[in-house]
Order: sequence, then structure tokens, then C-alpha cells
Amino acid sequence: MRTYADHEAAVNPPQLRERVSRILDAISNLCLAVAGVLLVFLIAIFGWLVFGRYVLNNTPTWVEQASLLLVVYITCLGAASGVRGNTHLSIDFVREGMPEPFRTIFRYIADLFIVTFGAFMAFQGWGLVMTNLERAIPMIGLSESWRAAPLVICGGLIMLFAVANMVSRLSGNDSDEGN
Repeated sequence: MRTYADHEAAVNPPQLRERVSRILDAISNLCLAVAGVLLVFLIAIFGWLVFGRYVLNNTPTWVEQASLLLVVYITCLGAASGVRGNTHLSIDFVREGMPEPFRTIFRYIADLFIVTFGAFMAFQGWGLVMTNLERAIPMIGLSESWRAAPLVICGGLIMLFAVANMVSRLSGNDSDEGN
């Protein structure tokens, strides 16, 4: 049976924000971990390529297409995580040179651009996924949709993380030094 204290803890906005923030940080860390594992796999298959070409004199042709696929996943997952941690590419010298009220407004405008970009990326990526279901990636036989799927995932995560950063800033919990 739930007590009043349990109910109060469940609806307490600071605790809820902290819990959501921890979940989003975990998702971001998972993106980085998956990207890291894929990077190790990418290095390993290039090692196999060199070994096959120069030692076995039999070049594995699938490595090029597999590496292109892996690079898309590594890049997209890293980009989404960068939005969460405010480590993404940002040109902010104009914004930071302005007085504080304008600086804050421009931070929200930048976040809105990031949300819009993420939505566009997810929407267009979904279109690519749906139109390439029947096409196979040469030499590895997977659907071309596997190449477009990271755009949908990354776009969705970018939107989620940018909105979370805006909400955090609105609640006064984020100084936004890195963005």
C-alpha cells in the first residue's frame, strides 16, 4: 500500500526531473557504449581486411560495405549523445558576446533549431527506411534500410535530448555552459 510520502515522492517535480535526467544520461551513455563497441568491431574488420589482402592474398570484399554501415551508426549515436551532453559542434561566440537576456533567448532559438533538425532527420530517415526495404546492400545482403535506420534513431534522440535540455534550462537547473 502506498503512503502519502510515496505519493509525494512520485509527484515531486525536482525528484521527477532528476529521475528523468538520470534516464536520459543512461540512454546517452548507452549510445556512446554501443558506438564504442561498433568502433572496436570496425577496427577488427579492417584488421581482417589487411590480413586477408596481404597474408591470405584473398581480399574480403564485404569489409567496405560493412564499414560504411558501421560508420553511420557510430556517427549518429555519437551525435545524439553530443546533444545530451552539450558537446556537439556549436558556434556561439556571437551569442556569448551579447547581454544576458539576448543570450538566453538565443540559447532557446538554437535548441529549437536542433529540435527541428532532429525532426527533419527522423522524418527524412523514415522515408529512406521505407523506400529502401527491398534494396540490398551489395556484398553483405542486408536491406539498405539498415543504413537509414540510424537517421531515424539519431533524429529522435536529438529531439528528445534537445527538448530535455530546454526543459532543464527553463526549470533553472542547467547553466548551459557547453551549449
